[in-house]
Amino acid sequence: MKRLAGLSALALIISSTSGCGWLWGEDGYFRDRGGDYLNARQTAPMQLPPDADSKRLDPLLPVPQHIADSTAVEGEFEVPRPQALAVTANVSEFSLQRSGESRWVVAQRVPAEVWPIARQFFEDNGFRIADERPQTGEFSTAWQRTDELSSALARRLSGETSGDAETRVRVRIEPGVQRNTSEIFVVSAERPAGSTADVAFTANSVNTGADSALLDELLTSLARSAEQGGSVSLLAARDYDAPSRVSLSEDGNGNPVLNLGADFDRAWSGVGRSLEMADVRIDDINRSLGVYYVNLAESAQRKDEEPGFFSRLWGSAPTKEEIEARAERYQVRLTPVGDSVQVTVEKDLNTVAPSDVARRILGLIQENLG
Repeated sequence: MKRLAGLSALALIISSTSGCGWLWGEDGYFRDRGGDYLNARQTAPMQLPPDADSKRLDPLLPVPQHIADSTAVEGEFEVPRPQALAVTANVSEFSLQRSGESRWVVAQRVPAEVWPIARQFFEDNGFRIADERPQTGEFSTAWQRTDELSSALARRLSGETSGDAETRVRVRIEPGVQRNTSEIFVVSAERPAGSTADVAFTANSVNTGADSALLDELLTSLARSAEQGGSVSLLAARDYDAPSRVSLSEDGNGNPVLNLGADFDRAWSGVGRSLEMADVRIDDINRSLGVYYVNLAESAQRKDEEPGFFSRLWGSAPTKEEIEARAERYQVRLTPVGDSVQVTVEKDLNTVAPSDVARRILGLIQENLG
C-alpha cells in the first residue's frame, strides 16, 4: 500500500507540473530531440602536435557537401531526399548452367509450369512431337531434316548438323535442386537422310554443338516469354503432373488408399495442386517424409493472404485461439511403392484417420487430379 501511495503521489506531482517548461518545454528534460541533427555544425579537424606520429584518419560518417555548414544562414532547412539506388543486377527467371561438357537451363518455376512453355517452343519452330510422357517430364520429336524447321533455327543448326541428315530431339524437365525450380535438358540424335535406323538417344550429348544451339534458342524464347508476361496453360500444367493411373481402394485393414501411377516427384506436385484446388488448407509440408499437414476447418490459404484493416479493427478475422479451437488437422502421407505412390490419411503418426474423413480427403484429391 505504501508503494502504491508513493506512485500515486508521484503521478499527481508530474501531472500538476505538466505545464512547466523545465519538464516538457523546448528546454525541458523530456523535450523532442528528433531534429537535433539538423542544427549540428561542422567543427575544425582535430590537430595533433607536429612531432606526433600519426596516419591519416578518414571520417567514418562524412557530412555531405550540400548539408549546412557553420557558415550557413540560420533558419529552416529542408533535408534533401536520398538519391535512388542504381540497380545493376540482371535477375532472370531462366539461366544457362554448365558443368564440364554438360549444359542445361535452370528455371525459377515448377516443372508443371515449364512443361507447356518448353513444348510450345519446339512446336513453334517446326518440330513435330512424336512422343510425350508428362508423368516423367519427357517429350521427343520425330525425325526431321533441318530445312523443315523454322528459318531462324535452321540457320542456327546449319553449321552443327550434316546438310542431308535427319535430327530428332529429346527434352527432359526435372525438379531442380532448390524448391520450386526446374532443370531442362536437351539431347539430340542424328542419322543420314533416308535411313530407317532407329538411333537411340544417349545419356550424354553426342552433338554438343547442336544441343547447345537448341538450348540457347530455348533460353532466349523462355526469357522473352517471361518479359512479355506469357501465360501458363493450366490445362497443360495439370496434364504434366497428373498420374497416368489413379484408383481408390483399401488396404488389408480396410483403410482407404489412393494409388497414383507416377513417380514421387510428380505425385507430390499433383497432390499439392489438388489440395489447393479443393480449397483445403495446407498448414505445413514435409517433403522428405512425404507429408502434407492439412486443416479441414479452414479454407486454402492464398499467397500473401492477410486480413484487411477493418477486419483487424472490428475483430471479424478469427484469432489464433479460435482457429486452434476449431481445427480439424490430418496428415496426407505419400509413400512410394514400386513404380507408383500410395496416398493415405492419418490423424497423427500412430493413428489412422476415420474412414469417412479419409475417403472425403482422398476423393477430393482424386477429383482434382484429372
